[in-house]
Amino acid sequence: MYVLSLFDGMSCGQIALNKLGKTPTKYYASEVDKYAIKTAKKNYPDTIHLGDINDWKDWDIEWKFVDLVMGGFPCQQWSVAGQQLGDRSESGQLFWVMLDIMKHVMECNPNAKYLMENVRMSNAFEKYITHHTEQALPNVNKYLINSSLVSAQNRKRFYWTNIILDEPQPKDRGIVLKDILEDGLTDRTKSHCLDANYFKGGNLKSYFEKHR
Repeated sequence: MYVLSLFDGMSCGQIALNKLGKTPTKYYASEVDKYAIKTAKKNYPDTIHLGDINDWKDWDIEWKFVDLVMGGFPCQQWSVAGQQLGDRSESGQLFWVMLDIMKHVMECNPNAKYLMENVRMSNAFEKYITHHTEQALPNVNKYLINSSLVSAQNRKRFYWTNIILDEPQPKDRGIVLKDILEDGLTDRTKSHCLDANYFKGGNLKSYFEKHR
């Protein structure tokens, strides 16, 4: 299995594949954050890091052998919690770059699978993304799944893919936040999203004041 992961982060795609019993023959990863790359390299030393997604036409990839291309384009300008500039912003334009890459993969290997992910967004943005994805890629299926069904976090995400799920929603495992904390202390059943700015405090302050 040859995998191309876009916006790879710390390579959670490999974690997911391993849990499914899949070990990629080659795992290509596009990522620019040095800390994410360092983490991925430590956990998966064989990861082939490609650099900036904007340079994809210069990548040294065996395109015709790519079996799976996946990734989530930056969400900040698409999310209802952001400025909602969509592709009128520089980071929003990366949706089109990702779509071009996925289209290229499908042209080189029509049997490849693709998986594109992003946040729950406005109906207008969702229809916009879906329309252009359907124009560029074959056999588009769209799913809205909340990861709270299988984790201790509320995390509603859209998935566009040519993979057909036997069950459109995973079974609810009933996992709550206290199940995964060492001390079991919490003021909520599900966690908020943990992002790069969480170290600044946010809801942590009220949590510690409540339980100190």
